Amino acid sequence: MDLMVIGGGGREHAIIRKLRENPAVETIWCLPGNGGIAADAECVSIAARDIDGIAAFAESHRVDFAVVAQDDPLALGCVDRLHALGIPCFGPDAKAARIESSKVFAKNLMKKYGIPTAAYETFDDPAAALDYVGTAPLPLVVKADGLALGKGVLICETREAAEKAVRDIMEDRVFGASGSRIVVEEFLTGPEVSVLSFTDGSYIVPMVSSMDHKRSGDGDTGLNTGGMGTVAPNPFYTPEIAKVCMKKIFLPTVRAMAIEGCPFKGCLYFGLMLTPDGPKVIEYNCRFGDPETQVVLPLLKTDLLTVMRACEEGTLRSLPVEWHDGAAACVILASGGYPVAYEKGKEISIPGDLPENVTVYHAGDKLSDGKLLTSGGRVLGVTAAAADLPAALADAYAAAERIHFDGAFMRRDIGRRALAVLEG
Repeated sequence: MDLMVIGGGGREHAIIRKLRENPAVETIWCLPGNGGIAADAECVSIAARDIDGIAAFAESHRVDFAVVAQDDPLALGCVDRLHALGIPCFGPDAKAARIESSKVFAKNLMKKYGIPTAAYETFDDPAAALDYVGTAPLPLVVKADGLALGKGVLICETREAAEKAVRDIMEDRVFGASGSRIVVEEFLTGPEVSVLSFTDGSYIVPMVSSMDHKRSGDGDTGLNTGGMGTVAPNPFYTPEIAKVCMKKIFLPTVRAMAIEGCPFKGCLYFGLMLTPDGPKVIEYNCRFGDPETQVVLPLLKTDLLTVMRACEEGTLRSLPVEWHDGAAACVILASGGYPVAYEKGKEISIPGDLPENVTVYHAGDKLSDGKLLTSGGRVLGVTAAAADLPAALADAYAAAERIHFDGAFMRRDIGRRALAVLEG
């Protein structure tokens, strides 16, 4: 089979590496890919948002199956276009992708169907929003309605911060058209858990849980990022909590989407907060998370392409999806200055003798004259799978220490909270 994967980051690299395990896979094209992905797929310089270009390429190259892995092309209807050409896909159509591309849609869906989430109000008028945040209990969370590269969520401890967030998003449009509407919601407390899931529109299979680390600095200090590291499984997510989530969140969400006439097929991501009142949904994503994918997929025992085709064909219920025992840890190597200003074009040195249980996923690099150079903020995800979390973390950090580029930095405490739970 000849496959096409849309995107060009660490998530896409992890997907491609897993797809290559299927012996029926011949060619994988990645649009646009990156320098490191080029070692595992044929990269094509077509942007992930170029739906016309993607469709033309898929048709001319007779793609057998497509994986649309990035949020923007999903929201723009990439799956719809490919389906119109008769090309099967893993990923939701544009109507279903609204569960991520519109936070207002997602919150109203949860309210209508009784899915536990933070109390909230929505606004399309800045003046009304400012009046509300002037009296609402603090702290508050202000969210741009649309996609904002993971940066459209602002936690506000003071009235001044909340008012600034409203003005920045709705008046100054720091997130562009994504800020035409906002959600203002209560601030929840408790451990956070990421649960990705496979779904075919009626049946759902949760993947191994994971824990992301968003802040740029040790001890959860510094600015929010796209994720500085992950571990799986998440020890806060017990079997008892998993049962509650399946009954009150996962199945109701899939059923709600079907009832609303937009059944969700693909990877449905649940960002959860384990509050004193039980698990609640912080956010949905309409695709694999990054860097959660880099620790979840290495633990998948069942063939990924087989699972993806079952999601597309509506046969997931009949497919046993199995997982490896053990744990995985991912440490992000980032460019100095990230997530604000950082330099690009630094040469990357990766040893050729890293252990077999370690995989380096490429997120922000490019090839130039045969050299691998940095081209993004989050450059590499160094992942190790092992029998337990302490071993996985030790192996990931040992490998990360041996990789070099000018200005590289990483958090030194990935998994520390998870280890504290495991150690009692």
